[in-house]
Parts: sequence; structure tokens; C-alpha cells
Amino acid sequence: MLDLPFLPFGVFLGSLGFACVVFVSAWCQHWRGGFAWDGGARTFNWHPVLMVTGMVVLYGAAALVYRLPPTWRGPKLPWKVLHGTLTLVAFGLAVLGLAAVFRFHNDRGTPNMYSLHSWLGLVTVLLFSCQWVAGFGAFLLPWAPAWLRALYKPVHVFFGSIILMLSVASCVSGINEKLFFSLKNGTTEYKRLPAEAVFANTLGLLILLFGVLVLGALARPSWKRPDADFPDSCQVPALPQGH
Repeated sequence: MLDLPFLPFGVFLGSLGFACVVFVSAWCQHWRGGFAWDGGARTFNWHPVLMVTGMVVLYGAAALVYRLPPTWRGPKLPWKVLHGTLTLVAFGLAVLGLAAVFRFHNDRGTPNMYSLHSWLGLVTVLLFSCQWVAGFGAFLLPWAPAWLRALYKPVHVFFGSIILMLSVASCVSGINEKLFFSLKNGTTEYKRLPAEAVFANTLGLLILLFGVLVLGALARPSWKRPDADFPDSCQVPALPQGH
């Protein structure tokens, strides 16, 4: 397999993430009426924008912090702080996104938490919050012992990938659900594939591609920080060779 350098890939992935944010913002602005915080339909429009920006793009960027070659040398603490800050901002945007959709539902008298999309999204955000608290306690607090960091690190990495997968699934299912609800009652039906459906479906594919590429980058061995450079790694020393 061709061993590509990470930086060009990172530039492409950053452009793809930016495209996801632009597409979801354009969809809500052009076809869904723009943005407001008055409890109406324009309040709901904050939900997809904030969720895609936070739970997919920023979260994916945070997951790849340690794939940057500069992080392989020198103190690791600044990169830990960057990783934690990006994920915290992503979580904050997700909370605002949830607040937008709950306000929209409550002002219209619409029940909350009845669809598979809503269940999946809430589970994702709850897992995300647990992941952040556990990661903060294990990797940023100075009194966390090295054995605890080594024990928790693979768990943290595993659930990080799971949360990203759930975030992508939540966003894609949410786009589909919104199109089913919106493209009727005077608008062109979804099954006739109007321009809005094509645009939003393309957004879903971009989000899916972004998530797949992030997971692929996380799994690529040549882009991982060498274990020897991890002060809190659990690397087993080599056994002495017999004579």
C-alpha cells in the first residue's frame, strides 16, 4: 500500500471537513429559511449545523491531533491540551445543538426523543461526555498514575472511534429524517429528488466520507506516534537474547 505523508492528507481532510460545514450551512440558509433563536423552524436549523461542525468535523480533527508529525517530538502536554480543548468545544457545540432542537420541539408541542435518530444522537452525546471526563482524569490530571494511563489508553482510543462512527450515523440519519419531514405539503416530494434532496444527500455522502477517512487515518500504522515517544505508554521491553 502506498505510504502517503500525513500532511497532504490532512490538508485534503481539512478541506473536506470545511466543505461539510459549508454544505450544511448552505442547506439550512438557502432551503430551510436561515437561522434564529425564537423557537421556530429557523431555531431548528442550528441543530444540524452545530452537530455536523462539533460532533463530526471538530471531533474528527481532535482525534487526529496525535497524527501530526510535530506531536511526535518534545513535550506531549501542549498537544493533550489542544486535543482536550477541541473535544470540549465540540461538546459545547453539541449541547447547543441539542438545546436548539429541544426548544423547537417544545415550542411547537412536538414530542421529544421518539425517533431512532434522536435516540442515537443522545447516546452519542452522552458517550462523548463520559469519554471527555474519563480522558481528562486519566491524561490531564497530574496525579493520574502511569499504569492507569496505560490501562485506559486503548479503551479511550476505541471509544473515540466508536463515538465518531455514531456521530456520522446520527448526522446522516438526521439529514434523511429532515428531508422526509420537509419535502411534502406543497414542496416537491422527496421521491422525486428535487434540488434540495440532491444537495442534502450529497452533504450526507461528504460527512460519511469524512468519517471514513478519519477512521482510516487513525488505523494507519505509519501515521501513529511511535510508542517509544509516549511517556505513558505500556511498552513491553524486549527480552534479552540468549547466547
